[in-house]
Amino acid sequence: MAANVETMFSVREKPWHGLGIIVKEAPTSADAIRLAGLDWAVVQEPIYTNFNRIVEGYRANVRSSDRKVLGVVSDRYKVVQNVDAFSFTDELLGRGVRYETAGSLQEGRKVWLLARLPREYIIAGERISPYLVFSNTHDGSGSVKVAITPVRVVCNNTLNLALGTAKRSFSMIHTGNIQDKIQEAKDTLFMAEEYMDCLGVEFEQLRRQKITDAQVKEYIELLLPMEKEPTPIQSKNIIRLREDMMKRYYDAPDLQKVGNNAYRFINAVSDFATHSSPLRRTANYSENLFARTVDGNPLIDKAYQMLKAA
Repeated sequence: MAANVETMFSVREKPWHGLGIIVKEAPTSADAIRLAGLDWAVVQEPIYTNFNRIVEGYRANVRSSDRKVLGVVSDRYKVVQNVDAFSFTDELLGRGVRYETAGSLQEGRKVWLLARLPREYIIAGERISPYLVFSNTHDGSGSVKVAITPVRVVCNNTLNLALGTAKRSFSMIHTGNIQDKIQEAKDTLFMAEEYMDCLGVEFEQLRRQKITDAQVKEYIELLLPMEKEPTPIQSKNIIRLREDMMKRYYDAPDLQKVGNNAYRFINAVSDFATHSSPLRRTANYSENLFARTVDGNPLIDKAYQMLKAA
């Protein structure tokens, strides 16, 4: 399935992969968990050998809705249920919190939710609406991760992007006292005023950094490099993606009054990384462009580093 999405919902905007339920208004947690297909629990059950002997020290994480085994974990593993994730976000952001996207990835092994922060910020003359993203795994492969990010999560790739580029984040493993760790996450994350002030300074520096049309072209070619010996189809696809990113820089309506600067370029790259359709390649290549540029080496992070070095 595209982008590893199993079930999800999205407010207003149709994700590039075209999956999930589209709703007109951001729902409350009670509706969001149902629309996202996350209204199920993880049940821990014992594991037996073929001789009906119990396997000591391990449990199977089983999805209540269809009895699917999501993963095998140690008996020290503490489950963080989907409903706990929404409860955490409800309490953290306060009354009236609304959810933008949420869903299940990799057949339920990974889940996420994205909520818009209750206030907006004016940064470099732009109205910024940050999000809080909560990511959790049910197969024992990763930790609970919570972050404040400007990236709207609609799939596994944009989830990696949001978590990888977040300046304020918190993670906790599924052992020990989970409730104490969740409280620590709340205390850590919401020094948000200080975080947004620092972000404002960084954005203002980007706004003051002027870039020429020639630099825009050079940066895009560096972000979207051509293979050494591309096939005609590969060459055509890369050219199309470069044109797409360039169009987002020059033609995006909300960037028309920003000026030709690094802040505008970062916004164009972010818009491209979040919404551009991925390329399908042959078996010798990554499944899509996002997997090659976002997972472990985000486009936005690469663009930041490139601009800072200029």
